[in-house]
Amino acid sequence: MKRYLVGGAVRDALLGLAVHERDWVVVGADPDTLLAQGYRPVGVDFPVFLHPETQEEHALARTERKSGRGYHGFTFHTGPEVTIEDDLLRRDLTVNAIAQDVDGRLIDPYGGRADIEARVLRHVSEAFAEDPVRILRVARFHARFAALGFSVAPETQQLMRQMVEAGEVDHLVAERVWRETARALMHDRPSVYFETLRACGALARIMPEIDALFGVPQPAQYHPEIDSGRHVMMALDVAARESAPLRVRVAVLLHDLGKGVTPREHWPSHRGHEQTGIPLVRGFCARLRVPHVCRDLALAVTENHLRVHRSEELRASTTLDLVEQFRGLRDPEYFEDALWACRCDVRGRLDRESVDYPSIERLRAARDVAATVQASDAMAQGAVGPQIGERLRQLRIAAIKRARR
Repeated sequence: MKRYLVGGAVRDALLGLAVHERDWVVVGADPDTLLAQGYRPVGVDFPVFLHPETQEEHALARTERKSGRGYHGFTFHTGPEVTIEDDLLRRDLTVNAIAQDVDGRLIDPYGGRADIEARVLRHVSEAFAEDPVRILRVARFHARFAALGFSVAPETQQLMRQMVEAGEVDHLVAERVWRETARALMHDRPSVYFETLRACGALARIMPEIDALFGVPQPAQYHPEIDSGRHVMMALDVAARESAPLRVRVAVLLHDLGKGVTPREHWPSHRGHEQTGIPLVRGFCARLRVPHVCRDLALAVTENHLRVHRSEELRASTTLDLVEQFRGLRDPEYFEDALWACRCDVRGRLDRESVDYPSIERLRAARDVAATVQASDAMAQGAVGPQIGERLRQLRIAAIKRARR
């Protein structure tokens, strides 16, 4: 029995990056061997065990054979005769197909170390084409390592396009698409993920609402970058630079979906795109099973981002409505995240990446003033029952008006 460190731990160490978790492959053993040594089984699809002391994952070396469509369409084989080279051959990219034995010696049969030095993401073998999730993984790794100068090998790009044309991506399960997308959104250059998927045609198949934004013009006076898709990608990278949480990045990604369905004869104007975007956001989130915490913020930002941008022009009553829609009086974190997404929208424009955004302070001030007025104030003026809510609203509007003078 031999143990080999594999995958991301080896790759990241060679890149000089911090290693946060380690995965191992075991060669020359079977499940009984590991169980006898105190390993605990946790694998569902294939044999994976936790080390009795470190709790690190150890998988039996395996080969795989395509047996159907999609991510689950594989038959796995494990056994003492499977070599480390056999196991590495089934991996997606050469940079992920390097192993290290317990003495520190590298096993690199497919040129992964050379591709790390050349900053290239390249598939290991033609077996790559059997698993559509690998298209998502390439795009995600590209987003993660773009800042280090990585690119996708031309032959891998071509293979990904062929997979899309063959309909493989149509068999991706929603949960896996969302999992890879959520991880990519949290990288430093999330735009690269969507651009890589678009380049091979996968974006149009799995996220047509995002793909539809590219090539759609906007008024140059507000959007010097012109292209709606480019704007959203720029805003997304702004959110990443500001270390925004996931739900802010999702809201930024989806806030302009309505522009993708604006009739061509109305270009570059997109009047009412906030309302036309709402059902598209709902559909996107339902199809990919986006968590409600992300969906709800995305809907609120989609519907209200233009109101936030024009906060100086809003009546006191509309301002209060906006504060309440952003949960300003009951959920301060949600309120701040909604405003954060709106600021990323404004900054995600050519030459406006660091522009001031006074709407945030203006709406915070309105929220703080409104919060000073409580139901007891309405009751003190004689309001009872259903009258309390309406009187409370009137008092808060009046307070916002006074504060503006």
